[in-house]
Amino acid sequence: MDSTVVTFTGLDRTFTVSSILAQFNLFGQEITVRWYGAIIAFGFLLAVLMGGRMAYKWKMSLDKMIDVLIYGTLGGIIGARLYYVIFRWSYYSQHLDEIVQIWNGGLAIYGGIIGGLLAAFITCRINKLNFYNLLDCAGVSLLIGQGIGRWGNFANQEAFGTNTTMPWGMKSEKTVEYLLDNQTELKTLGVSVDPYAPVHPTFLYESLWCLGSFIILYIMYRKFRKFSGQLFLSYGVLYGTGRAIIEGFRTDSLYIGSTSLRVSQLLSMVVVAVFLTLLIIKLIQTKKHPQPIEGVDFFPEEEKKDEKSKKNAKLTQKDLTELARKREERLLAKAESEKEPEESFTEEKVDETVETSAE
Repeated sequence: MDSTVVTFTGLDRTFTVSSILAQFNLFGQEITVRWYGAIIAFGFLLAVLMGGRMAYKWKMSLDKMIDVLIYGTLGGIIGARLYYVIFRWSYYSQHLDEIVQIWNGGLAIYGGIIGGLLAAFITCRINKLNFYNLLDCAGVSLLIGQGIGRWGNFANQEAFGTNTTMPWGMKSEKTVEYLLDNQTELKTLGVSVDPYAPVHPTFLYESLWCLGSFIILYIMYRKFRKFSGQLFLSYGVLYGTGRAIIEGFRTDSLYIGSTSLRVSQLLSMVVVAVFLTLLIIKLIQTKKHPQPIEGVDFFPEEEKKDEKSKKNAKLTQKDLTELARKREERLLAKAESEKEPEESFTEEKVDETVETSAE
């Protein structure tokens, strides 16, 4: 099987990593399942489950959400591949048959986000869904998919960085091979690297950054969401900041033409600047003029109160008959207690009348 030896020199750990999960024959065809695709699919599944949970909570139509999921996924895959191919056109123009071979790697997350959101926007317009609530679902869910999906890069031994002396620096046959093959190109871009020295595992940095950002957004979703679109804007700020920093370490970045400008780094900076500005403006407006979140029938901070009131309502309805019975018993007891002195007074009066007559 296609495998490589990966060494974390500072940690004194060595692993054999295979890029192939399974191979089998189906109807005479040799089928190969790669770890890259399997890991991305697993991350995608978890992202869908998280997004579906949020959509259910916000009472979004399941049928319409499935439509958005299908078309958004197709748009995301196409966008991710086109983005990558466009910025590597000097290679793919000579290897047209490889353009569709996404199982070998070569999907750009920003292209996937752009393509997926464009398809989702069109589908939301057709199905009359709140697009901003959908963006918030996507913002939280994407971080799960990205955090897990980056480990597909580890299986392929790609998305690594420049040399490092940190204990977690890694080295493998594939990193050495790639850096040797691209030495000339990297030097023209101002990147100096020793192919035989350990490199930054940037896939790991981004995975941890995404999972940490997910925790932040999940807390925000539960406690601090003030308007539709807030979570997605926060996603753009968090992910864009991390990506801008981490991209600076990578040796396999996509560049703008023959310049030394990294596409994802430049785009990340633009995203952070624009999204942060919009986020601040919206938070100020919301603070001055609080409004219910469109498509959601409660303020986020009142969610617990809402659930508590529903629980109390169920208890009251359940015990209504019992309370009515006890009230009736109390009224009867009170009536009896008021009636007894009157009866006693009447009996004493009768006795006095009888004695007087006898005399």
